[in-house]
Amino acid sequence: MVDEIIKKFSKKTESKFFINYNLRKLNWFNIGGKAKFFFKPDNLNELVSFLKEFGKKIDIFILGAGSNILLNDRLYEGVVIKLGKNFSNITLMPNDVIVAGAAASDKKLSDFALNNSISGFEFLSCIPGTIGGGLKINSGCYGKEFKDILLSVQVIEKNTGFIKTIHSSDINFEYRNSDLDDNYIFLSASFKGVKKEKSFIEKEIKILKSKKNFTQPSKIKTGGSTFKNPVDQTTEKVWKLIKRSVPLNTSFGQAAISEKHCNFLINRGNATFEDMLKLIQFIKKEVRLKTGIAIETEIQIIE
Repeated sequence: MVDEIIKKFSKKTESKFFINYNLRKLNWFNIGGKAKFFFKPDNLNELVSFLKEFGKKIDIFILGAGSNILLNDRLYEGVVIKLGKNFSNITLMPNDVIVAGAAASDKKLSDFALNNSISGFEFLSCIPGTIGGGLKINSGCYGKEFKDILLSVQVIEKNTGFIKTIHSSDINFEYRNSDLDDNYIFLSASFKGVKKEKSFIEKEIKILKSKKNFTQPSKIKTGGSTFKNPVDQTTEKVWKLIKRSVPLNTSFGQAAISEKHCNFLINRGNATFEDMLKLIQFIKKEVRLKTGIAIETEIQIIE
């Protein structure tokens, strides 16, 4: 019954709406099945209308850039929502504050800050995700995280369509985690930077990108850093734990460990969800056996 009502909604909405939509090309691993429903709202009104009508009736999954996610090959029985381009706008406010839509890429925000001579956003040039995804897991690299520049975030509740603003001081951020509710869909966020010479910012970005290109694989099917660095158990980086615990030529099907950085897993061609999941589980098991340390995934696994 709900399916039929959703199909009626799909015919009257002006936004893109698809049935049995292939998700494989919408994530960096190029792994995954189809979504029973795929909704790409063009504006806030259409998103609110959908959530008010269906938010409590069907499972909803929010898809960003797909840069740190592993999707199951099976059909997703709910609705996958990917925010449209109107949710990626970026605006400069007084006092070096920047407001960015949740669908904007981290790189787009970094470039915008650079063009306006605002520092503090340089690290975002090296993170291949969206603002929404970065907020949820407190993304970061090279000593900086989202929490360091965040002022507030605007969210909408999946099950009610209710919109509210949450100040950063009311959010408990941890390493690659936050206590922001899974019921929230991120709409936009406000960030605070510092005015600096454009040449200084360009130099910082160049240094960070050089570090990244030297150590991390690029232009391949990967989900980014697979595992979190252990926080309490050791000061050793997770890639070092993997390197001394796992044969680096280990593979399952076409799921393999990157030769350039062993915390990056890659799809050599047509790896399946099961291939990649087996590789992840094998690495976790071997690290635990060899070092006694339990490592956790940084990528989101949708089983």
